Amino acid sequence: MQMIQETADLSAYLAADEVIDHHHPLVRETAAGLAAGVANSYEYARAAFEFVRDTIPHSQDSGDLRVTWRASDVLEQGTGICYAKAHALAALLRAEDIPTALCYQKFEVLHGLVAVRFNGAWHRQDPRGNKPGVDAQFSLDGERLAFVTDLEFNELDYPVLYAAPHPVVLDVLKAAPDRPHLWRTLPTAL
Repeated sequence: MQMIQETADLSAYLAADEVIDHHHPLVRETAAGLAAGVANSYEYARAAFEFVRDTIPHSQDSGDLRVTWRASDVLEQGTGICYAKAHALAALLRAEDIPTALCYQKFEVLHGLVAVRFNGAWHRQDPRGNKPGVDAQFSLDGERLAFVTDLEFNELDYPVLYAAPHPVVLDVLKAAPDRPHLWRTLPTAL
């Protein structure tokens, strides 16, 4: 799939905002801890991916009713759905100057993931969290995502790489008082 940057300005994929708040002390502290144990940015990206994938449960899988959307809140509360986990991973990667985009897939509802830029190319990564039937892995040598789209079922991969969360996604997250409400209002398309 040909991925399309929302903006040609690569610095937009390093920016902090209210969602990807990589300037927050908890994000900085977490990033520093992960960076201390690795030799280069590729190893850091893998460590950050595995940290978010493995230590922050997907709230649907764990039964957690809380809704998080800001990266620092995901790290503090230790929970989030795919979008929130993607926000946390983007913040951790941007904290170490790794260009990171947000991207989406369409199934029955939208699914959120990230793309990282290494060696002049974008590589999609899915920190959703593994469970039986889901085995997402960090890879720059071919995608190892949680889910593969099937055009026969009108599923698709959106090609746009966003510098900030898509407003459709962010509005739903911010409006949800709890995960059951969020589940009823998840967006089905961009």
